[in-house]
Amino acid sequence: MHSSFSSDCIDTMTEMTTLVAAAGAVDAMKIYGGGDSEVRALDGISVTFERGRFTAIMGPSGSGKSTLMHCLAGLDSLTSGTVQIGDVELATLNDKQLTELRRTAVGFIFQAYNLVPTLTALENITLPLLLGGSKGDQAWIDRVIDTVGLRDRLKHRPSELSGGQQQRVAVARALASQPTIIFADEPTGNLDSHTGAEILAFMRLAVRELGQTIVMVTHDPNAASYADRVIFLADGKIVDEMGEPTAERVLDRMKRFGE
Repeated sequence: MHSSFSSDCIDTMTEMTTLVAAAGAVDAMKIYGGGDSEVRALDGISVTFERGRFTAIMGPSGSGKSTLMHCLAGLDSLTSGTVQIGDVELATLNDKQLTELRRTAVGFIFQAYNLVPTLTALENITLPLLLGGSKGDQAWIDRVIDTVGLRDRLKHRPSELSGGQQQRVAVARALASQPTIIFADEPTGNLDSHTGAEILAFMRLAVRELGQTIVMVTHDPNAASYADRVIFLADGKIVDEMGEPTAERVLDRMKRFGE
């Protein structure tokens, strides 16, 4: 990527890397139904997610949080507008190319862990790589395993792990392929507050020390406080944004939505 910059831009490289988009949407519209029953789940959203940052998406139920994430991740398609990951516009890809992009450039962390019960923790972590016919970068995988504290649990199957340990495996799996961006959908929703805080701290560490980019949908102000910024949605539109959030500021802002 760096080699494509002209020589007069080299001295501003460090400053510019924080502005490079990992993903984004322009005039994103997602409409369900028609006529009187038309629902605009996304109503002309334009947003950019910079590399190496942790962004939380919040808003009342039905605000479009999950729809936006699903469209950004290529799990759903827009009615109009554009979505891109890196410099690839998703609408230009066929199904096979989209599947390949999701496997190589996108990581997912879900509330329900989604681990394969017959595989060990290590096998679950490396599964996306193996499905793509790759062993991955072993040094990176080792670093991820140590970052999330799983070194002594690699031979255990999901049934032999606690909920928090299972979610650590899911976080490591999302990180293993060094994706352009990771999407997390209520990743601590099934965990107690202490374990949830541990998982969020691991995600924060992945951004700060491993350079990952994370976009998280959450309804929890405490979870959002781990992010670099929070985007607030209402009725399919971005209505506010907050940098350096605290749980108290986020909660105060949400109260204005009536949530």
